[in-house]
Amino acid sequence: MPALTKKKVKDFIVDGVFFLVGSFIFAISVNTFTAPNNIAPGGLTGAATMLNYVCGIPIGVVTLLMNIPIFLWGLFEVGYRFIIKTIVATILSSVMIDLTVDILPQYQGDMLLTTVFGGFFSGLGLALIFVRGGTTGGTDLIANLISLRVRHLSLGRLVLIVDMVIVVISAFVYKSFESPLYATIVIFITSKVIDVVLYGSDIGNGKMIFIISQKNEEIAQRIMDRIGRGVTELRSRGAYTKQNGEVLLCAVSRQEVYKVYDIIHSIDPDAFTIVGEAGEISGEGFKQMQKNHAESKRKKQKDKHNS
Repeated sequence: MPALTKKKVKDFIVDGVFFLVGSFIFAISVNTFTAPNNIAPGGLTGAATMLNYVCGIPIGVVTLLMNIPIFLWGLFEVGYRFIIKTIVATILSSVMIDLTVDILPQYQGDMLLTTVFGGFFSGLGLALIFVRGGTTGGTDLIANLISLRVRHLSLGRLVLIVDMVIVVISAFVYKSFESPLYATIVIFITSKVIDVVLYGSDIGNGKMIFIISQKNEEIAQRIMDRIGRGVTELRSRGAYTKQNGEVLLCAVSRQEVYKVYDIIHSIDPDAFTIVGEAGEISGEGFKQMQKNHAESKRKKQKDKHNS
């Protein structure tokens, strides 16, 4: 078996294991903590949880059905290779939720523990899926597709808008003011756990990605088109081969790293990639520039006042 084929088989197996384990852990969050306590923590899973409460339709089935038109939209916009892992991960997570609904215990005790552990298991499960380049569809995929058309809105803001709409609706569905508050806590903990699992506890403001590939132009163009981040070409020279080449440099947010990985892997599985911590990033697309400007302005005003 050729080396490349062996690598593909190995990647396929590893992807499957991570997706299965991640889906099971995510199902624990839904079936043990959030759904039994009337918490709809955003996303299509949150919408499916509300429909399950109203109509009794299985959460996994509803989630999968709602994702189908999004998949078709994604296939039309970005093609099969870009969302195949998302399709697989979404199917697995949806099936896992319904398969384990009668197996997993339901916790209906302290609501603070419910939100903490619901967010923890949700974040851990999703992170295992994200680390292999997949997502569970829903708001993440919707935000990616909308961002291709609406460049002035960030992906994070788009995801937040959709999630918060679902959270607000949950207050009317469950007829409870507390339900959306608990859902907000779950969303917050989920995002923090994902960051820690994917990028460690020492989290800066962004990541620097260096890419060495034989398909630099295609990778750079895809990153600019799909994620909306700029890419810089750096001239390089191999110490061993003495050949001139180029290294791609891209600064991204923490949440975008796995998306860049997915793009690179879909174009050139043999590409060499280095991800480094960026303690501070200033410029277009990053809030730090505005923060630095505001701090500098306050400092000048303070100095002027003291003088």
